[in-house]
Amino acid sequence: MTETLKQASAQTPLDYLRRILLAPIYDLAVETELTTLNKLSSRLNNQIYLKREDQQPVHSFKLRGAYNKLNSLTEAQCIHGVIAASAGNHAQGLALAASKLGIKATIVMPKTTPDIKVDNVRRFGGEVRLVGNSFNEAQAASVEYAKEENKTLIHPFDDIEVIIGQGTVAKELLQQLPHADVVFIPVGGGGLLAGMSVYLKQLSPSTKIIGVEAEDSACLKAALEAGKPVDLAQVGLFADGVAVKRIGENTFGLIQQFCDEVITVTTDEICASIKDIFEETRVIAEPAGALSLAGLQKYTQTSKGNESLAAVLSGANMNFHTLRYVSERCELGEKKEAILAVTIPEEKGSFKRFCQSIGNRAITEFNYRFSGKPSAEIFVGVRLGGSVQERQQLLQGLVSANYQVRDFTDNELAKLHVRYMIGGKSPNSANKNDERLFSFEFPEHPGALEKFLDAMGEHWNITLFHYRNHGAAFGQVLAGFDLDKSQQNDFFQHLNDLGYQWQEETENLAYQTFLN
Repeated sequence: MTETLKQASAQTPLDYLRRILLAPIYDLAVETELTTLNKLSSRLNNQIYLKREDQQPVHSFKLRGAYNKLNSLTEAQCIHGVIAASAGNHAQGLALAASKLGIKATIVMPKTTPDIKVDNVRRFGGEVRLVGNSFNEAQAASVEYAKEENKTLIHPFDDIEVIIGQGTVAKELLQQLPHADVVFIPVGGGGLLAGMSVYLKQLSPSTKIIGVEAEDSACLKAALEAGKPVDLAQVGLFADGVAVKRIGENTFGLIQQFCDEVITVTTDEICASIKDIFEETRVIAEPAGALSLAGLQKYTQTSKGNESLAAVLSGANMNFHTLRYVSERCELGEKKEAILAVTIPEEKGSFKRFCQSIGNRAITEFNYRFSGKPSAEIFVGVRLGGSVQERQQLLQGLVSANYQVRDFTDNELAKLHVRYMIGGKSPNSANKNDERLFSFEFPEHPGALEKFLDAMGEHWNITLFHYRNHGAAFGQVLAGFDLDKSQQNDFFQHLNDLGYQWQEETENLAYQTFLN
């Protein structure tokens, strides 16, 4: 048994409780707010609260555990500095804590870590070493560096002092909300869940504690099923802050004893919660930071309602470029969009007839490429009201209208890659060089796309089409038309009569390279 495990086994639940109450973290960490999410509370028929760890100086709860650990070190343990492996937030917390205490900190981070977290570690005074493509590879490297350079290794979650520091979140939460019915806590390596659950269950045993994991990084679920910590073959990297292959030994022991349940959530559900947090607070949570709210929302789908539910917003160190992905996926997570492949006749007017067949629902995306065959495959997004039942009604309606339909709403490959790869080279127009490409801009409103198709699709053969609704005031369409020279004057006259903003893109290099 390692020294750390020996120390952990000597700790009683009462020891953890006492040490969490006395943890000396508040000369650097701050007591964060508990924010009521009013709109979400009304929507979900529960009282929803968010514990705002984004308000810490490093925008994450990790500062608590890191500072508590460094405060416990002897002078001899600090002479050569400290070292840690981290996907980002522990790194920032440790770097700031070490700077505050005058200790040199070295952080080993996976190469996949978002730039915002790497840059912040350096800004807080830490030395960064980028090693491997996962937390486990970085962790193995940090152990070797610690031995070679005689540095003190600071584990990001599987350490008693770190667990105690993280447990202070529960101390504040219980003071702010003494009668919480359920508390939802995100899980990576388990430090936050272990520290909070050991505290909460002793002072509020009726409070239900639910750990929330990303579906593609569910190391706690795997450990509970096996009865011990086990290694996952691989982990997803979208929620990089919880991308851990193996739950901690110390954390798992506490979680087994004090956590009531574990929920897993999908990437789309996390994106939906990022959107909800932004709309309520104007804070952009990182994926791991929104994890617990995603679990809370999943819980309410089958719960009795009228409960006090609290989730921990564990971090807000979002890589800005990730927002493009979140924006694309959040409505899928809210069940407000369906992604379908539909077979339609390859003939004039078929686009318009399809639009009419879906009724008053808005089309959010429409991808098509002429293939020269009697029928065509379109990749289409349709806006929904927020229920699986409505999606089924849409599918049944299309089938009843004699369309062949495939539902790709839950197909990760379709959502992540295929939706952007619809197309190819048109066998007819490519030979005749008659295809002309145009971009259009029109005011966005219900029926705007159908109006556009009504104005264009009945007169000329459309050979390429792409449209994506982003909630902006104006819609953007890219369309190809099969035009011979005798049609061009009428075509351009029709464009001018329509009054749409348009621009010819036939000579655009991207079009020439990939589609023409």
